[in-house]
Amino acid sequence: MTEIAVLGVDLGKNSCSVVGLDAAGRVVLRRRLHRDGVVGLAAASPGCVVAMEACCGAHHLGRRLREAGHEVRLMSPEYVRPYVKAQKNDERDAEAIAEAATRPTMRFVELKSEAQLDMQSLHRARDRLVGERTALINQLRAILLERGITVPQGRRKLEVYLETLLTEERVPLSPRVRLLVEDQRAEWHDLDRRIEAFDEEFAAEARTDEAARLLTTIPGIGPLNATALVAAIGRAETFGRGRDLAAWLGLVPRQMTTGGKP
Repeated sequence: MTEIAVLGVDLGKNSCSVVGLDAAGRVVLRRRLHRDGVVGLAAASPGCVVAMEACCGAHHLGRRLREAGHEVRLMSPEYVRPYVKAQKNDERDAEAIAEAATRPTMRFVELKSEAQLDMQSLHRARDRLVGERTALINQLRAILLERGITVPQGRRKLEVYLETLLTEERVPLSPRVRLLVEDQRAEWHDLDRRIEAFDEEFAAEARTDEAARLLTTIPGIGPLNATALVAAIGRAETFGRGRDLAAWLGLVPRQMTTGGKP
């Protein structure tokens, strides 16, 4: 079989489409494999470039392929899209991924370590809890507003008001709604406890991780932002300059210019 120079992999939940290109860029292999089959194919092949979109599961598979002696290149899906030809399907996507990986101006995503992925998972779990707490607070406010009770803005003000309201003998709520409010208040306290546990874990990580500790010395950046940045960015050397990092964070406006006219 012709030696494969670039292996493009279109990742799926269970099966993946694989396209191999030779040194001249010709397609010499088309297969549909399970994720473990991709690892087996790579293990039986000499070292080559393995290209994938930076999506869920790509970093774990990329680390396994790198351990097998291959050069792994991850790309943002929006950079791969222009290389997809007509009649889009998984095989064409894999071919586009392989072709995009050969472009000299292509920007690649650094493989994340398992520790980075773990920290990102913790941040996403905390974000979900914060969202649940916000939804719960909004529902409590709506329940009170339907009974003619308006509480000033602020989570703490609502918490104090509920504490005062539920200790009074005469409450402008029906017995069933009062039980509902008490139950939601208990759920709120449980969410606070779980979110605080995450915050304490992030604070401990910021004290022990050198990069996160340095970031916390910047005014306005605390343990949450510091650990999130370290988990998302990893090695800052992947960015050519500080401006590139700022653009990646979305701190500069998105440009849309044609014919020299914005």
